[in-house]
Amino acid sequence: MEVRTLDVPGASLHYEVRGSGPVALLICGGIYDAAAYAGLAGQLADRYTVVTYDRRGNSRSPLTGPPVPQRIEEHADDASRLLAEVSPHAPAYVFGNSSGAQIGLALAERHPEQVRVLVAHEPPLLSLLPDAAHWESVMADVERAYADGGAGAAMGLFGAAMGMGGGEDSGDEDSGGEDSGDQDSGGSGGGAEPPSPEMQEMFARLEKNTDFFIGYEVPPFGRWTPDVDGLRGSSVPIVLVAGEESAGEPPHRSAYALAERLGTPVETYPGGHGGFGMSADEFATRLDAAFSGS
Repeated sequence: MEVRTLDVPGASLHYEVRGSGPVALLICGGIYDAAAYAGLAGQLADRYTVVTYDRRGNSRSPLTGPPVPQRIEEHADDASRLLAEVSPHAPAYVFGNSSGAQIGLALAERHPEQVRVLVAHEPPLLSLLPDAAHWESVMADVERAYADGGAGAAMGLFGAAMGMGGGEDSGDEDSGGEDSGDQDSGGSGGGAEPPSPEMQEMFARLEKNTDFFIGYEVPPFGRWTPDVDGLRGSSVPIVLVAGEESAGEPPHRSAYALAERLGTPVETYPGGHGGFGMSADEFATRLDAAFSGS
């Protein structure tokens, strides 16, 4: 694995490159970082040049200035700049989980020429849900809780509203208002095998990421709405995915809400919101089929 750095406007991105073949970019959600994709990346590296990275403001990708509310579009432009660096002559395969799936959708909107296939796993598109007004109220409550009581109070409110199953699949969720906070860590902390040293190091970074996530990502990400008409007419094949164990949860429902608007089916992958971590081998098989079959 090669570790590299890319300077982008307002931040410096830590990214990792494994394997060989066409580029597959894996975009993180929530509070987790590139380390949570290590298992999945390892499963794909015999067929793809797998690129993972810490999103701006998280872990090893520091901002160059003080934290400000984050924009999905800016994160999509980060992904675009990264692809220009690692795959300048060919479009790449892209996978995103949770808020990473939101970023992938914005990447397909803004830079379709760089995306060969997008697999969007449970993007928390709360504004597309029938109870969108409720979620707008939740976002406002989270903002107030953070301003008044800090990250702990805001995360408690957010987690209760999301009602995510948690457990081995949970990580941190992410996404834009979508997770309860444990899922996005890739679910890597709950199997029979003890966490690897890489994962232990990642867990040590999560507390700082949690503050940035709940204070600067959750409200704006939770209010983000994709350009459905643009995506419907896009040249980018979009595969929407939901977890087999997360039915009824907001990100799972969001995948179906977007699929209905795009007129496409939803595929079911192993696990829940963080299934890519708990079931990396099965997940990689499904992801490879989606990439090669589109």
